[in-house]
Amino acid sequence: MRKLIAGLVMGTALVTTSMAAMAETPKNALVMAFAIDDIITLDPAQIFEFSGAEYAGNTYDRLIGFDNDDVSKMYGVIATSWDVSEDGKTFTFKIRDGIKFASGNDLTAEDAAFSLQRVILLDQSPAFILGQFGFTPENVKDKIRATDSSTLVMEVDKPYAPSFVLYCLTAGVGAVIDKEEVLAHEKDGDLGHEWLTTNYAGSGPFALNKWTAGESLSLTANEDYWDGAPAMKRVIIRNVKEAASQQLLLQKGDIDIARNLEADQIASIESNPDVKFLSKGKGALWYLGLSQKNDYLSKPEVREALKYLVDYDGIAKTILAGRAQIHQAFLPEGFLGAYNENPYSLDVEKAKSILADAGLGDGFSVTMDTRNTTAIMAMAQSIQATWAQAGINLEIIPGDGKQTLTKYRARQHDIYIGRWGPDYQDPHTNASTFAWNPDNADDATAKPLAWRNAWNPGAMTAETDAATLERDDKKRAAMYLDLQKKVLESGPFVIMFQETEIASMRKNVNNFVLGPSFDNNYYRFITKD
Repeated sequence: MRKLIAGLVMGTALVTTSMAAMAETPKNALVMAFAIDDIITLDPAQIFEFSGAEYAGNTYDRLIGFDNDDVSKMYGVIATSWDVSEDGKTFTFKIRDGIKFASGNDLTAEDAAFSLQRVILLDQSPAFILGQFGFTPENVKDKIRATDSSTLVMEVDKPYAPSFVLYCLTAGVGAVIDKEEVLAHEKDGDLGHEWLTTNYAGSGPFALNKWTAGESLSLTANEDYWDGAPAMKRVIIRNVKEAASQQLLLQKGDIDIARNLEADQIASIESNPDVKFLSKGKGALWYLGLSQKNDYLSKPEVREALKYLVDYDGIAKTILAGRAQIHQAFLPEGFLGAYNENPYSLDVEKAKSILADAGLGDGFSVTMDTRNTTAIMAMAQSIQATWAQAGINLEIIPGDGKQTLTKYRARQHDIYIGRWGPDYQDPHTNASTFAWNPDNADDATAKPLAWRNAWNPGAMTAETDAATLERDDKKRAAMYLDLQKKVLESGPFVIMFQETEIASMRKNVNNFVLGPSFDNNYYRFITKD
């Protein structure tokens, strides 16, 4: 059974650290400052937020993974191998022997089958990642099954491009959980969902110690991890949203890593010999979601005008200095079929002309829900200022991550400024949220970003589906290129930037891995000099 390290001797002290004296974190513990107020749940079947996904990526194993430096290379994690049938519809995975969960239970193919089935049965936000392969609550136990303790079989409904199916299993919904442990905490048929919201049932390199919503998250090392125990025996993540506070904590040595420093803080410590930086281009996009329930925003002319009312260059160079590049299409650079042209720039006079032609020369008023972190608020205020030049009165409504996301997911916003990251490394991940919406009703089952913004993309939904079945990469890339151009022209999104993540670290911290996606940032390789 995994040896859980009892107690966090630093816990309270770290949260209330005195700034009067230099601190030093223990050599076998990692202390990080990170804005984690977006965590809503710790259940992998429900996690759909950046910080929660990073947590799951460090605590749960998945069937397969991919090389962070070359995402075209996939490898087995829980699965040692897999085969695809000649008709392209049956995937068979062999499960690795000798893996144990934190409970001490053996991990088997039955756990893997249960975990995937459970995603469909619970039908939480990320369930569509698996549901797009024809799985339903009625058929999933037949279509995803263990044929013996080491063999998992998954039957999809169409001959999809194999990489599309496999990349979906690298997403958070591919996490394998402990069936016996979870069902021991089941209430009223919820498959242990209420319990797993704040608890843990995985086999990964770290286990949950404690999550205090809005305050901190602490993990302990899995000393018996099948691929080697982490050097860091504890990971303590403090919810510190203010960049200036993160900077001060880092400079004093109270934390090992600061994750959310802004341009000013990074510039001020660049010459500090005790600090170093790690950067990685990410797939995350910064964008505005424009609800089509708003009478003004539903006008195509207004959507076009707003795209000319963002100071892309100014925001990229100042507010996001070094941490983003201008990118206006829904597929990030580096994805198959990505469109890397940026046709929009700040042009107030052109925007005013477009609005005048639409009968809105006097402007209008609208609200924007904004997570109250420094960078997002600064972007929102920049947008507020440039929109005002065209007569648009933008009211900023700040809130924490949970508040703004909950409102956005309920379609109760006018405008939402947010960050969207791919759920897997296949282009369908973003096409299926920006260009696909099969049911625009308020009670729809599928709820992609197009749905959140009450937009019916029409024929693009069928075109998005068709692209998943194309096995010729050149033809498939052309299909995604066409979809991006259509969304760029008519969609309810103002896509602005592609993220570059920067981690600021004490000089003695080594081997922190930043990956291409938000759940590929790994702690297990970290060491300290």
